[in-house]
Amino acid sequence: MDVSQIKEHLMVHAKGSGEMNGAPGVHIGTVDRVENNRYIKLTKDDSPNGQHRWIPLEWVESVDDKAVYLKRTAAEVQATVTDQHPEDEAIYKAQAEHDPVSGAGIG
Repeated sequence: MDVSQIKEHLMVHAKGSGEMNGAPGVHIGTVDRVENNRYIKLTKDDSPNGQHRWIPLEWVESVDDKAVYLKRTAAEVQATVTDQHPEDEAIYKAQAEHDPVSGAGIG
């Protein structure tokens, strides 16, 4: 998959029965932009809580001029999509694995 095909304002569709504007699947969001060549940032407009959400690029099955199509179902996406920037989560996780006083690894 060529990341450059993922353009701002493309719809993002998960696997499942449905269609929107001629694109098959379940509409789960709209592309805001690709970040760090690792994530698709979705616009706030389609979010249930009015926040940006991020999905990993590895979830993308294909892209055409109508939508980005995911390998996951809508239920799988909803269960695992994050509204916290994934890079922030990685930093938090790395900090949680170290003793805040000594800086040594925990575990």
